Amino acid sequence: MENTEQENKQYEKATFAGGCFWCMVKPFHKYDGVLEVVSGYTGGHVPNPTYEQVCSETTGHYEAVQVTFDPTVISYKELLEVFWQSVDPTDAGGQFGDRGSSYQTAIFFHSEEQREQAEASKKEMEKQGPFDLPIVTPILPAVPFYRAEEYHQDYYKKNPSHYGRYFVGSGRSGFLDRHWKKD
Repeated sequence: MENTEQENKQYEKATFAGGCFWCMVKPFHKYDGVLEVVSGYTGGHVPNPTYEQVCSETTGHYEAVQVTFDPTVISYKELLEVFWQSVDPTDAGGQFGDRGSSYQTAIFFHSEEQREQAEASKKEMEKQGPFDLPIVTPILPAVPFYRAEEYHQDYYKKNPSHYGRYFVGSGRSGFLDRHWKKD
């Protein structure tokens, strides 16, 4: 009976580019209603790119995560909040220690409703957010998403020590603490 119930559920996808995808998986994993977070590449012009191709900055891809979620448990709006609190949306050159177009931020919408919610969320961030600089994160239509190599999936679980050093050493941890940490 439970399998039939699961098969009838309407899951949705959300796709976010927030710099290094290693650092974008963990923030979403901890929420009920998030079924899967996949590291991958999107937004480019080369089918099935490799990590090396994307890093060469010649394919047009962003490093991104694709989140499969149950909208009856967690809303797209809540996922947008997780995204904003995981990135520096004012940096057009990449994210933290990672520079280049493949590390830029972007929100890729999968429906008109997602586009509207993303735009409203961005306007709210511009008005109420903790940033002095303009928000440069584009909101773009979803295009093919290519799963990254297996060693990139759930990197924070597979390599916790390296992940922790990278999260701090890249500058991401300090930035997020300064802008979002609640006292």
